[in-house]
Amino acid sequence: MAELNPEQRAAVEALDGPVLVLAGAGTGKTRVLTTRIAHILCTGRALGSQVLAVTFTNKAAREMKERIGALVGGAVEGMPWLGTFHAIGVKILRRHAELVGLKNGFTILDTDDQIRLIKQVIEGEGLDKDRWPARQLAALIDGWKNRGLTPEKVPRGEAFAFAEGKGAELYAAYQRRLKELNAADFGDLLLEVLRLFLDHPDVLADYQRRFRYILVDEYQDTNVAQYLWLRLVAGGGSPNLCCVGDDDQSIYGWRGAEVDNILRFEKDFPGAKVIRLERNYRSKGHILGAASGLIAHNKGRLGKTLFTDDDKGRAVAVTGVWDDEEEARGVGEDIEALRKGGQRLDGVAILVRASFQMRAFEDRFVTLGLPYRVIGGPRFYERQEIKDAIAYLEVTLNPANDLKFERIFNVPKRGLGDTSLKRVNELARVRGVTLYQAAREIVETEELPGKARKALGDLLAAFERWRRQVETMKHTELAELILDESGYTQMWQQDKSPQAHSRLENLKELIRFMHEFETLQGFLEHVSLVMDADTQDGDERVSLMTLHAAKGLEFDVVFLPGWEEGLFPHQRSLDESGAAGLEEERRLAYVGITRARRQVKISFAQNRRTRGLWQAAAPSRFVDELPEEHVEVVESKTPYGGGFGGAGRFNPYGRSRFDEPAAGFQSGYSTPGWQRAKDRWQREDSRKPRTPLTLDGELVASSTGQASSYAPGERVFHQKFGYGLVAEVDGNKLTIDFDKAGRKRVVDSFVERPQST
Repeated sequence: MAELNPEQRAAVEALDGPVLVLAGAGTGKTRVLTTRIAHILCTGRALGSQVLAVTFTNKAAREMKERIGALVGGAVEGMPWLGTFHAIGVKILRRHAELVGLKNGFTILDTDDQIRLIKQVIEGEGLDKDRWPARQLAALIDGWKNRGLTPEKVPRGEAFAFAEGKGAELYAAYQRRLKELNAADFGDLLLEVLRLFLDHPDVLADYQRRFRYILVDEYQDTNVAQYLWLRLVAGGGSPNLCCVGDDDQSIYGWRGAEVDNILRFEKDFPGAKVIRLERNYRSKGHILGAASGLIAHNKGRLGKTLFTDDDKGRAVAVTGVWDDEEEARGVGEDIEALRKGGQRLDGVAILVRASFQMRAFEDRFVTLGLPYRVIGGPRFYERQEIKDAIAYLEVTLNPANDLKFERIFNVPKRGLGDTSLKRVNELARVRGVTLYQAAREIVETEELPGKARKALGDLLAAFERWRRQVETMKHTELAELILDESGYTQMWQQDKSPQAHSRLENLKELIRFMHEFETLQGFLEHVSLVMDADTQDGDERVSLMTLHAAKGLEFDVVFLPGWEEGLFPHQRSLDESGAAGLEEERRLAYVGITRARRQVKISFAQNRRTRGLWQAAAPSRFVDELPEEHVEVVESKTPYGGGFGGAGRFNPYGRSRFDEPAAGFQSGYSTPGWQRAKDRWQREDSRKPRTPLTLDGELVASSTGQASSYAPGERVFHQKFGYGLVAEVDGNKLTIDFDKAGRKRVVDSFVERPQST
């Protein structure tokens, strides 16, 4: 207790009744939680078996046990109810399985088994599994379960999101099959406990009596089902409930988290005590000031202001660059300068909004020989979708590459299963030829069933067609054609998993980067060199990750690239969630800034290249919202960089051709006043849109605000979507009903008037 500050001590000692601890970033919330539990145990307020402590990850649960053990003088025994929501849910279900239609030895399905079972349900209803993908229904069911909705409670309108109104019916059929198999999926570990408590009040009352103290970590990340679960367990009388969280760090709305759960705590538990932890032990003063000033623009928050007893440190640096290649080069040079100054690489992180941004940094680091690690996912060229795309391109150039051919033999699924591949392999071994040659021979025989033989023949014909176009078609256009005609792009467009959109963005980034090379062969050689780079893990490595993956981590120096409208805040969040989406994006920016102990550098590019065309980008509104007194504007030094609205001449190479370093921490660049810098880039941006447009989720252009020459009802042609009729006109943005692709929103420069239709 002696090491706690007054606010932390108050949170530990407030043991009676409901308590909400608003713990800002770096304010010692884990210390408060563990000390509170140790205090309860050491004062005899409750036994370990009478304390319910809920975390969000197994790692957090292990850390909590270790810390409590250190405080009470030994390993923590007798705390069976310390764990994640799902781990505790399993324990409860094992005890009462029969009451929810399960047996004690029930199985918990993993994602693959869940998808396989849902496919069986879809086929059992006589539906086309290609038109109605199992992953789409799985995502819907998971969302319903996160909201505590059983099949009969699914809103009628939502049921129409799948199979023309059969969503709830299929959900019910899936639940019946789970019971027949004596199985539960991950969502059931909460949903079935909810049903247990609601249908059996005596069981609920037993748990309410059992838990004398309840503690919940990361309360801002709870979804509806977890919230209802907790309300039931904590019901009855005035519970000794302590929830610890930070409404300003609620960034998982896309997976069901409800920030309103923490915002309405005082209403849910009348008389609750709210304790704010605002003394930060991580970051310098300027970093906290910038973060607090930014998050203050959110309306949906309880409010707190972080401060530190430490010095102000360096102001947050903001830099404008020409494009993402210059951005990556500048960051690389900054890191090398930091390294020479004694900074350990494991104390440096680059936090991006979207995973496709990593490609430019990875390529630059390989060029520099700068060791790095990707946290929360594979490296760019090791991602499934990138390796699949590379395999298609490799086989197009070199059909003798057996490993690549085998990789995409049935990807996307085309009716060529393991049996077909086995027969091709056997023929290849017997004849001493490549898999590709064996496939060409086997389609001329009766070795394969008719459907498989046709599918393999179509694949081989496609490769032959693509190979003939290598010399005549631009390599970037050919790559797009291959991914489209193979069905690979469509596979991810139809996939409704949360990762599908990111995979599509990565594929677009791959095509975009190919413009840097003159030939397909040159690009593939570059990829081989990158893949061959040292990938041995170690401490001395720069960390590269998305902002979502960075929550809970901290570093000495943090780079935050890509602060541009449409990218951050992400246009998809704005389109789907409006003001709520914007506030969550701003919380994500707050999380990014507060990961840093000593230095933060924010950058935005003036241009991003999409489909081979340069498009102007506007600085993120979050840049404008940073408070002047905590920010330093760093001008780009390169002639092509343009800084905040500088010369900015067009550079056909997409990067500076000069060797001068890009903007960096160690440079002595001039620092104009904050307002003067903002006036400059805002003046430049007055000729560009405030919000870039998107095409199928991709940043494609910026509206000039000029009226389009097209009119509603006019017939037009689009290179990708084909023919269609203009439905609406908004400036230079057109909403078009395409004959085959449906309704799309595009920029008028992407369409033309057909001479005849």
